Amino acid sequence: MSKVIETVEQIALPIVTELGLEIVDIEYVKEGKNWFLRLFIDKDSGVDIEECGIVSERLSEKLDEIDPIPHNYYLEVSSPGAERPLKKQVDYEKAIGKHVYIKTYEPIDGEKVFEGTLKNFDGEIATIEVRVKTRLKAIEIPYKKIAQARLAVVF
Repeated sequence: MSKVIETVEQIALPIVTELGLEIVDIEYVKEGKNWFLRLFIDKDSGVDIEECGIVSERLSEKLDEIDPIPHNYYLEVSSPGAERPLKKQVDYEKAIGKHVYIKTYEPIDGEKVFEGTLKNFDGEIATIEVRVKTRLKAIEIPYKKIAQARLAVVF
């Protein structure tokens, strides 16, 4: 599956770059009997349905031409939404000052799930400020130990 994702990224990158967009994530998953290829795109001001349509059309043409996936699948191109995943180091840098959800591979201070404000990211350590009862606590999470991270909506 990672080979499909790599190939799709190589095909999609020039398409999204030309439109001033970025690839946030690519998923290639089986749900029930169907396969789905999902491309999540974004830009600083957000993407609209028209831009998703253009990328979908152009990507679909290239995928038909190159045919890297041997069976039927559904192609979906969309925005990552409000809870955008943090995949690359630059995503963390852009998320400083925002509310985030981070899950780690192994416990840090006895916990594996953290939600709070990302205060700093230096490429090695993500510093997140979490609320513990009535006080704020800064927790340093090594980048290598982060299994999953995303922006989090606060209600």
